[in-house]
Amino acid sequence: MRSSNPVFSRRGFSRDNGYAGFNTAPQAGSVQGNPYAQNPYAQNPYAQGGVQYGAPPQAPVTTDRMTMDDVVVRSAITLGTVAVGAVLAWALLPVSTTSYGLAVGSAIVAFVLAMIQSFKRTPVPALILGYAAFEGVFLGVISEMYNSRWSGAPFQAVLGTMAVSGATLLVYKAGWIRVTARYARIGIAIAMAFMVVMAVNLLLVVFGVASDGGLRSFGPLGALVGIIAILLGAFFLTLDFKQIEDGIAYGAPRNESWLAAFGLTMTLVWIYVEMLRLVAIFTNND
Repeated sequence: MRSSNPVFSRRGFSRDNGYAGFNTAPQAGSVQGNPYAQNPYAQNPYAQGGVQYGAPPQAPVTTDRMTMDDVVVRSAITLGTVAVGAVLAWALLPVSTTSYGLAVGSAIVAFVLAMIQSFKRTPVPALILGYAAFEGVFLGVISEMYNSRWSGAPFQAVLGTMAVSGATLLVYKAGWIRVTARYARIGIAIAMAFMVVMAVNLLLVVFGVASDGGLRSFGPLGALVGIIAILLGAFFLTLDFKQIEDGIAYGAPRNESWLAAFGLTMTLVWIYVEMLRLVAIFTNND
């Protein structure tokens, strides 16, 4: 089964149920001691001038291999683009029906760009940064809307997103969570079920069967759903961390760092939006 994160679906969960394209038995080019075993780059899908990226991590690092610095820099650029788009949208677009329509339009464009990139064989920085810019406009407009009703909600949501991300990274690095194929399958199955339920809930709200947002209301039930959504976001962060770790260990080419930044950005946007709703719900109930 493939990862539901479109960024990593191409080299994510394979049909043979191995994690990150790894089989259960060690293959040539694999890192010793890795329980997942096969190096996903051992087949040299990125061969350049006869250079193989299947060498173990102990091998001399070439200038074209992804490093953590590459991931950090690309992530900073992508998230920075989101932040700039959000600040400009907040500053230049007053809360109105027009700005709400612009937010929806920006979200649709961002989704389309994300889907185009997800089906590309290689990362396209222009698509990724375009996605980030339009996503930023969307976030800027809805953040201003929330702030106009619940003063300070966006700031609290940012702090909440940082707290969830930091805690997830800490738990992952401490080894309290092992990202195995079974862990991923269970998590993705839950995430898919969640999305189906949310889609059905949206249809019920649109056709007037469910009132006040249904499962996405601003009451206790909505808060529970929001907490589940944030936990799912944390789950996808662990998948992102694992893919980055494996990409560096197995010698992924440097341009893969753009995909890592893309995946992290989408996950953080998910967590922020859900955190924004959760802050509003708890503020309502104060």
